[in-house]
Amino acid sequence: MAELSNIHATGKRKTAIARVYLRPGSGRITVNHRNFEEYFPMETTRNLVRTPLQLVNLGADLDILVNVRGGGIEGQAGAVKHALSRALVELNPELRAVLKKAGLLTRDARIKERKKYGRRGARRGCQYSKR
Repeated sequence: MAELSNIHATGKRKTAIARVYLRPGSGRITVNHRNFEEYFPMETTRNLVRTPLQLVNLGADLDILVNVRGGGIEGQAGAVKHALSRALVELNPELRAVLKKAGLLTRDARIKERKKYGRRGARRGCQYSKR
C-alpha cells in the first residue's frame, strides 16, 4: 500500500485529460476547484465518474482532487474515471484485477477522425449528381 499523501494519476478520453490526486479526508470530490455535483450536473456523468469507487467500495475516507481540461463533459467524465481507476491501483495494487476485469484501466482510444480533402467530412463524399 502506497503512502496516501502523494498518489496521483492521469487519465485520458477523446481530447480530455484528467489528473487525479488522492488525499486522506472525508470523501469529498473537487473538480477544477468546484464542487463535484456543480461541475457534472447530469446524473449519468456523475455515475460514470463514481464507477471505480463503487466497484472497490472505497472513497468514503478519501478526498479526491481533480484537474481536467479539454473535450466536453462526457469526455472529461471518462478521463476522470480512467485517472481515478489508475490512482486506486497505485493506492492498492490488489484492486488491479477487479478494475481490469471491469475494463476501467483501458484507455478508450476512439477519437474523432480527421476530414480528408475532396470530401465533405471524414468519410462522406460529395453529393452525387446524375445530371
